[in-house]
Amino acid sequence: MKDSTLKWLVLATTIVGTFLGRLDQTIVNLALPKMINDFSITVSSAGWIATAYIIANAVFVPVWGKLGDTVGRKKVYILGFAIFIVGSILAALSWNLSSMLVFRVIQAIAGSADYPTAMAIIAVTFTDLKSRAQALGIWSSSFAAASVFGPLIGGPLIDNFGWRSVFWVNLPVGLIGIAMALAFINESVSERKTVKFDWWGAIALGGALSALVLVLDKGLDWGWLSMNSMLTYAVIVACSVAFYLIEKNHSEPIVDFKFFKNSVFNNTLINNFIIFMGLMGSIFLIPIFAQTFLGLDATESGYLFIPMAACLMMFAPIGGRLIGKIEPRYVLIGSTLIAGIALYFFSWLDPRSGPWDIIWPLMIMAASMGLGMPQRTSIIANVVPQHEIGVASGVLALVRNIAGAFGIAIFGTILQNATYGKIIAISQYSSVNSANPADIAKGIRLMSLQAQISAYGVVFVTAAVIVIVGSMGAWWIRIRRDQAHSAAEVFVE
Repeated sequence: MKDSTLKWLVLATTIVGTFLGRLDQTIVNLALPKMINDFSITVSSAGWIATAYIIANAVFVPVWGKLGDTVGRKKVYILGFAIFIVGSILAALSWNLSSMLVFRVIQAIAGSADYPTAMAIIAVTFTDLKSRAQALGIWSSSFAAASVFGPLIGGPLIDNFGWRSVFWVNLPVGLIGIAMALAFINESVSERKTVKFDWWGAIALGGALSALVLVLDKGLDWGWLSMNSMLTYAVIVACSVAFYLIEKNHSEPIVDFKFFKNSVFNNTLINNFIIFMGLMGSIFLIPIFAQTFLGLDATESGYLFIPMAACLMMFAPIGGRLIGKIEPRYVLIGSTLIAGIALYFFSWLDPRSGPWDIIWPLMIMAASMGLGMPQRTSIIANVVPQHEIGVASGVLALVRNIAGAFGIAIFGTILQNATYGKIIAISQYSSVNSANPADIAKGIRLMSLQAQISAYGVVFVTAAVIVIVGSMGAWWIRIRRDQAHSAAEVFVE
C-alpha cells in the first residue's frame, strides 16, 4: 500500500473514533425522556446522566494525552475504543439510574482518549505542514457531523427499537474502528520515556475539573452564591492550587507549564476559549427556540443543522489549504469576525421566523469556523515539541470543553435574568383593557412570550459581541512567513 494512501486511511480511522464518541454524546440526550419513564426518575435526576459524562470526559482528556505520548498512541487509542464498547454494552443493560451513571462514566473515560491521541496520531502521520493542516481540518469536521447526525439517527432508533438501541449501535461501529486501527495506524510514542507517571497531579486536576463542571452545570439551579456553589468554588481553588504545586515540582508533569511561557500557545488557547464559549454557549439555545416558538419537533430541529454540517465539512479542508498561503492570524480574525456577525443575525428571530431564518446564519457561521479550525489545531500541533503533542492537544480539548460549559452556564443565566428583566419592563408599560379573567390571562401570556423572545435576542447579541471582540485576540498569534511551510518555530514578534 502506498504511503500516501495509508495516511488517508489513518485519517479515516481517527474520524470513525471521533464521530462515534461525539455521536453517542448527542444521541443519548434524545433518549433521556424514555429513560425517565423506564427508571421512574425526575428530569433533574436524568440530568446527571449527561453531567456525569461531561465531568468524566473533561477530567481524563489530559491523562490520556500523557499516557498516549508515554506508552504509545495506538495502544491508548485502541484501549479507549475497547473500553468504550464495553461501557456501551453495560449502559444498554442498565437497570436503574445508579447503574446508568456508573456505565456512562466508563464510556466517558474511554471516549476522552480519542481527542488527544487522534490529534497526535494525525500530527505524526502527516509530517508536511500543509497536508497536516488539511487532515486536521477534515478531522475537525467530524465533530459537527456527529452533532447533526445524532438527532437524525437517534430519533428513528429510539422510536423503533427503544432507548437501549442507542448504546447497542456503538458495538458494530466500534469493532470496525478497532479493526481499522489495528490495520492502518502505526505505533508512535514520545521520544522521552515517562519513568514516573504523575498520578497525584491527575487526581488534583480531576478534582478541580469535576468541581468546575459540576458548578457550571448545576449553578443556575443551586444559585451561583448558594452554599452548594460556594463549597464547590472552594474545592476548585484548593484542587487547582494543589495541582499547580504538584506540577511545578514534578519531573514529568501531566501538564507542562512551560507551554504557557509560549505566547502563541497562550493566545491560541485564549482565542479558542472565547470563540467556543460564545458559539457553544449560544448555539445550544437554537433547538430550544425552534421547538418552543416555531413549533418544530426534535427531528425537524435536527434537519436545521444539516446544511451547517455540510458547510463545515466543505470549508474545513479549504481552511487547511490556506496554511502557508495566508498568515494564520488573518484567517482567524476574519473567520471569527464573520462567525460573530452570523450570531448577531439570530437576535432577529421571532415566532414569525421560518427554518431558513435559522439555516442561513448557521451556514455562514459554519463556513467561517471551518476556515479557522484547521489553523488553530495546526498551530497547537506545531508550537510544541512532537513528543508532547498528545499533552498539548489534551490541553486544547480541555479548554474547548470548559469553554463550552462556561458558555452554556453563562448564557443560561443571561437568558433567565433577561427574561425576568423583560417581564418587569414590559409589564410596567402594558395594560389589559378588560376585566375578563380570560383576557387578563391571555395578556399575561403574551407579555411573558414577548419577554422570552426578547431575552433570546439579548443572549445572541451578547454572544456576538464576545465572539467579535475575541476575534481581535488573534492579532497576537504570529508565525514567521519564511517558516510557515516547514512547521518550524512559531513565535510572537
